[in-house]
Amino acid sequence: MRLLRTLSGLTVAAVCLAGCGGAGGSSSPAATPKFVDPAAQASSAEPAGTSAAPAVSAPASASPSAPVKAKPKPSAAATTKPASVKYVFPVDASNVDWSNTHSKYPATDLFVDCGERFVATTSGTVLELSLTDRYVEGNPDGPNNGGLSVAIEGDDGVRYYGSHLSRIQSGIKAGVRVKAGQLLGLTGKTGNSSGVCHVHYGISPPCAKTGDWKVRRGVVWPYTYLASWRKGGQKSPVATVTAWAKENDCKA
Repeated sequence: MRLLRTLSGLTVAAVCLAGCGGAGGSSSPAATPKFVDPAAQASSAEPAGTSAAPAVSAPASASPSAPVKAKPKPSAAATTKPASVKYVFPVDASNVDWSNTHSKYPATDLFVDCGERFVATTSGTVLELSLTDRYVEGNPDGPNNGGLSVAIEGDDGVRYYGSHLSRIQSGIKAGVRVKAGQLLGLTGKTGNSSGVCHVHYGISPPCAKTGDWKVRRGVVWPYTYLASWRKGGQKSPVATVTAWAKENDCKA
C-alpha cells in the first residue's frame, strides 16, 4: 500500500513538473504555451501607442458610395494664351499736344512740328495708304481730305489711321507687316490741314478694310487711349470698337 502511495505521489509530481514547464535549477515558471489566432497576433504586433490613437474617419469622398471623380483636363484652346499686344504713342516726339474734342466726328488732332516720326500704334498689317496729296481746297469732305496717310489693322483687330503726313516711309505699302513703334511716315500738313502741322488720328473697326473713309477717319474717341500710351500704359480700345461695330453695323 505504501509503495502504491509513493508511486502515485511521484506520478503527480512528474505531471506537475511537466505541466508547469519547470526547468532544472530555475524557480521562474515559463509561460504556458497557447495556440494563437494569426489575425489576433497580427493586430497585437502593432507598435506601442498605435492602438491608443483615436480612430480617424475616412473622408466622405474616399468612401465607395461617393467615388472621387477626376477633373477633366482643359482643352488646348483653353490653355493657349492670346498673343500679347503692345501699344505705343503714335508720334515719336517730345513736344506733342492733343485735345479730347474734334469737329463733326470722333477723332483727335495731334499737334506737333512737321517732320516728326509717325509710328505704328501696334503690330499689324498695312491696309491702305495715300502717297499723293489730291486734296482740293473747297471740295466737299471725302477720302482726299487726309492728304498723305496710312491705315493699319492691328493684331488686336482695330484699325489705326494717321493723315496729313509729309512723307510715307519707303517700304510701307498695303499688305506689309509692321511692328509697334515702326516708322510709317513723317508728320506734315498735307490735305485739309488748314496749313497747320499735325496728325489727324482715328480709331475704328476695319469693316470694309479699304475705301470706307467715313469709318476709317474715326468712330471712337481716342483721347483716353492716347493719354494711357503716352505714359507707357496699355489701355486697349478693342471693347469700345467692337461695341460700336455691333451697334452701328459699320455705318458711320
